[in-house]
Amino acid sequence: MSAAEARSAANHQSATWRDYYELTKPRVVMLLLLTALVGMCLASDTWIAWDILVAGIMGIGFLSSSAAVVNHAVDHRIDSQMARTFNRPVAKGKVSIQRALVFAAVLGIVGFAVLMLFVNALTAWLTLASLVGYAGVYTMFLKRATPQNIVIGGLAGAAPPLLGWVAVTGEVHAYSLLLVLIIFTWTPPHFWALAIHREKDYAKAKIPMLPVTHGVEFTKTSVLLYTVLLCLVCLLPYLVGMTGIIYLAGSSVLNLIFLYYACKLKFAAEAGTAMRTFTFSIIHLMLLFVVLLIDHYVTI
Repeated sequence: MSAAEARSAANHQSATWRDYYELTKPRVVMLLLLTALVGMCLASDTWIAWDILVAGIMGIGFLSSSAAVVNHAVDHRIDSQMARTFNRPVAKGKVSIQRALVFAAVLGIVGFAVLMLFVNALTAWLTLASLVGYAGVYTMFLKRATPQNIVIGGLAGAAPPLLGWVAVTGEVHAYSLLLVLIIFTWTPPHFWALAIHREKDYAKAKIPMLPVTHGVEFTKTSVLLYTVLLCLVCLLPYLVGMTGIIYLAGSSVLNLIFLYYACKLKFAAEAGTAMRTFTFSIIHLMLLFVVLLIDHYVTI
């Protein structure tokens, strides 16, 4: 055994549960599960049955975690070259690619089985399709093929509220697709703000993110335009009668703040503006879905 192989074996043996937990991208998955929970709640005028709630969240969470683990395994070479990700368990050699993929398979099988047995088949298959879309189509192909990767691949990440809705009702409703549209429109300005901040990392890893292929200024313009589009899309739930005045007020405030960050990024950017825009975008989506939840249960 070579010295490199010996070091790799030692690293794998020293992997802890925290390394496997990190592979699941818990903060990302928790945000996805929040949107799935809101989708569940908005699908019903009454309280959700506890068994559907628990099984739905568990199944969607396991399959989302499985997709995240596959992302770690497939992107280990890229991750090892980027300052933001070089210390991830697979990139660092703490968890082998083979063990990561086995872990992903276990999570995926358990998640699919839970949804199929305790929720409904449509939710199980749609959630599996989302996994394939993110881990397969986006991670293995789009990410390396086109600067529009996050736009096209964002559909998989936008699916959780639809999955939550279908878990409760067993069918796809136009309102659930509207929730998907919100996240789908939110994803490009969210991710491109990070890509601007990490442009040199992506260039070093030879990933065709928009700032690398079209320049930072073009990407700033794209962030601004997509944020304007997001503001318009976020009006739709109120305009079609899906939500009330609480959502209209709350979403308007959140969208105006996001628009402020996007304008500052485009016209008066400072050293940390891109990262602050990225950080607020996460807060924006989280609070937007909390406002949706409040609006659903509180009548004014």
